Amino acid sequence: MLSQIKSSGLQGVNGVIVTVEIDISRGLPSYSLVGLPDTGIKESKDRVFSAVKNNGFKYPMERITINLAPADLKKEGPAFDLAIALGILSASEQLTWDHPENYLIIGELSLSGEIRSVNGVLPMVLAAKEAGISNILVPYDNRHEAAVVQNVNVYPLKDCHEAVSFLKNELIIDPFKVDLTTLLSVDNSCHSIDFSDIRGQDLAKRGLEIAAAGAHNVLMSGPPGSGKTMLAKGFPSILPDLTLDEALEITKIHSISGLLKNNAIMSQRPFRSPHHTISKVSLVGGGRIPRPGEVSLAHLGVLFLDELPEFQKSALEVLRQPIEDQEVTISRVNASLTFPASFTLITSMNPCPCGYLTDPAHECICTPQQIKNYQGKISGPLMDRLDIFVEIPSTSYDELQTKPKGETSHTIKKRVDAARERQNHRYQDLDIFYNAQLTPKLLETFCHLGPAEESLMEKVYTKMKLSARGYHRILKLARTIADLDGSETIQISHLSEAIQYRGMTR
Repeated sequence: MLSQIKSSGLQGVNGVIVTVEIDISRGLPSYSLVGLPDTGIKESKDRVFSAVKNNGFKYPMERITINLAPADLKKEGPAFDLAIALGILSASEQLTWDHPENYLIIGELSLSGEIRSVNGVLPMVLAAKEAGISNILVPYDNRHEAAVVQNVNVYPLKDCHEAVSFLKNELIIDPFKVDLTTLLSVDNSCHSIDFSDIRGQDLAKRGLEIAAAGAHNVLMSGPPGSGKTMLAKGFPSILPDLTLDEALEITKIHSISGLLKNNAIMSQRPFRSPHHTISKVSLVGGGRIPRPGEVSLAHLGVLFLDELPEFQKSALEVLRQPIEDQEVTISRVNASLTFPASFTLITSMNPCPCGYLTDPAHECICTPQQIKNYQGKISGPLMDRLDIFVEIPSTSYDELQTKPKGETSHTIKKRVDAARERQNHRYQDLDIFYNAQLTPKLLETFCHLGPAEESLMEKVYTKMKLSARGYHRILKLARTIADLDGSETIQISHLSEAIQYRGMTR
């Protein structure tokens, strides 16, 4: 007899509906699994056999053929275990239920029949909703993540016997629900560092405020202990709150990477800070079957690269394409996948190998050649893709002890939110959300300069020997500064401040 069970696999960050077809026919006992399964799926034979027997059901000793359709899509992981087990019981007439085509079944089985959690449940449930499947059977530990998707019925299950009883209507399980408003509520006190905790560094704070308002990339340069890392870690506290669509997009990436843990949804923007020994594959993603890297895990959040010159040069160079395109495409023999990578890049570095080139309190012991080689580890094309360059001076004793606390992150965030709101209104009919995404064509429309501003930019372009990209980034930066100022037009003061941040390239 033939049975067909709906399940789901993953293709990049998206779920894809997979039909598990099971045919049981007369013949010598055999088990054939086709449809491009990986090793994890092939091993389901033994898990399913033990789970079926240990839950009081009869495993058919006949010829069993299982096909995972579509057959040309590579499948991986143990998420098909429960669907295969229920399909075998259905094909052997031990289980019947109404409208099986309206059920999506996901879960890994243990030998005892316990249903274990799997990665990527959220994109799988979203795929089921798009396909019109309204009833979702998921592992009990994945219930919060699955219930984030609205207008579907999520039924959490603990073991195989419970699943069979539910489908036979012998056990009543209410659909699991979550309160999205509560899940997305953010407590600002959860941030470990508030900007008011950082004494002095007003220029750096202003630069980071502009970066948060327009999603611009930042390089901070200064001696050891000047507060670069502390400023970067405080940066998420001034970023706008996540919308539901943004939260779902981030959660999908963390779900397929197995980083969601017990959270139902990502309620805060990610802050990723990889060590400088990271490889380029770990940074942008890859593997035999491509997986998201740090640039994708930082999507709609922050990627912080501390001690920038210490990173492998090859790793830094692969950042150029994701910064420009806000996505990364990874091609392998098995698949070619595109992962989102729209992040704000925050970087920091010392001005020289010893770190004290710009510190008046310490003598630099580096030779000019050493300084040149150290700064040369960051290529010109990568530097050109950074918008804001800030020098971070060391903090004096008087500043630490007597200078009053500055503005809180909450106060700065209000200005950032207002600037983002202006951008959302301005770009509401376009496929962009903030100023850093402006294309050269859109710059002509939204960054129009008056005669005085044009004259200033002409002089600056020649004197600073800017590239076309550098010129465009100054305009984007000036547009953000104008938004923070509540101005619809870019004025001389906005341009001057933007030029100041571009002038500190070394």
